[in-house]
Amino acid sequence: MSNIIEHFEVLAQIPHCSKMADRLFEFLVEFAKSRGYGVQTDQAKNILIAKGNPSLCLQAHYDMVCIGRAPAIETYIEKGWMKAKEASLGADNGMAIAMMMELMDRGESLEFLITSDEEIGLIGANAVAFNLQSKYMLNLDSEEEAEVCIGCAGGIDITAVFRDAYIESRGKCYEVSVKSLPGGHSGVDIDKGIPSAIKVLGAYLHEEGVVQLAGFHAGERRNSIPANALAIVYSEKTLENKGDVNVREVEGAPKILKTGARLLEFIHRFKHGVHRQNKEFGIPDTSINLALIHTDEKGGIQIEASARAMSAKGLKEISHEAVQLFESYGFDAKLEEKYPSWKPEVSEFTKLVGKEMQSVFGKAKMMAIHAGLECGVIAKKYPHIKFASMGPTIRYPHSTRETVNLKSVENTFKVLLEIIDKVGN
Repeated sequence: MSNIIEHFEVLAQIPHCSKMADRLFEFLVEFAKSRGYGVQTDQAKNILIAKGNPSLCLQAHYDMVCIGRAPAIETYIEKGWMKAKEASLGADNGMAIAMMMELMDRGESLEFLITSDEEIGLIGANAVAFNLQSKYMLNLDSEEEAEVCIGCAGGIDITAVFRDAYIESRGKCYEVSVKSLPGGHSGVDIDKGIPSAIKVLGAYLHEEGVVQLAGFHAGERRNSIPANALAIVYSEKTLENKGDVNVREVEGAPKILKTGARLLEFIHRFKHGVHRQNKEFGIPDTSINLALIHTDEKGGIQIEASARAMSAKGLKEISHEAVQLFESYGFDAKLEEKYPSWKPEVSEFTKLVGKEMQSVFGKAKMMAIHAGLECGVIAKKYPHIKFASMGPTIRYPHSTRETVNLKSVENTFKVLLEIIDKVGN
């Protein structure tokens, strides 16, 4: 097992879900100091680690999306891929941190910018204000080997609320659920045909003509394709299992939402997934993830969605379309802009990264990604720095299927060493 993988195994045992990563923050600070590096931190718990007079800064985030049993992570290796038992793995972005740890062990003269709470809206990146020395920044959060990422999508979160009331019900009461669908990243996986548990459950209830809704609870994270959904309904016709939908008759007499039919119709009409394709890069141009739905005992309904687009114009269009739909069903919808898009740019630095990638992998491709990278935020703060992004092959991040190719990790690290040799000092 390589030093990088050993470092990752250590990281995996330190809980670092978003907003709950203090132990890893403290570990990384002490790790860097013990190896003779200068360390600065800020109120957002970003970390800047440096030695010498570097011209290259490596950047990654130290929080992870915790799904399933995470942060209780038990790793295993299967046919060259590392996975976690019934949990997200945290290779996004833990493998980047492990590479940085190996470079610190080697005493490389570099800057390392390690940011906080990336997975819940690039919170750390938005707060970064360190005095960076470097002329170049290499983000290590991309997830496909032999690709130089030169652009990314921007994102907006949408929260919609509605105050309903409960009334008496009629018919038989059922628990109708969709459980343990594959899930996935709401950006890079949105075009991979992964079913949304919310849409699957909504389609079943629509087809069965169910309009008496007592409760609805679905989704895991804003940036994850929903893997689980559950509804409590009343039906005058008998409901049965169908496909991924499980039905169980339950006792009791909970009241139903007065306008529950409106919520079910909204779910049916909501266009979850890709709205427009980006022909230049062969990726989605605009998309939206219907992420979370919850009702409460007082009749409150809250829905959360995340929209992405490769341009500011596209982001404005898709978020406006979503808000219009919410408001047409009586919801009060609010937008929270999380991060800007990063306009694709080919520079001498991206060409260098591509050249070194070609030498190791035998191929290299300039690409953009339909997900948020911190480059977009940080580039606006440091316009003099040239940016690129790369990383090892990671499949299905933000889900219990997350897996990383270990050979890809080693080869990506070889590329990284060559880049450091060319521009690091």
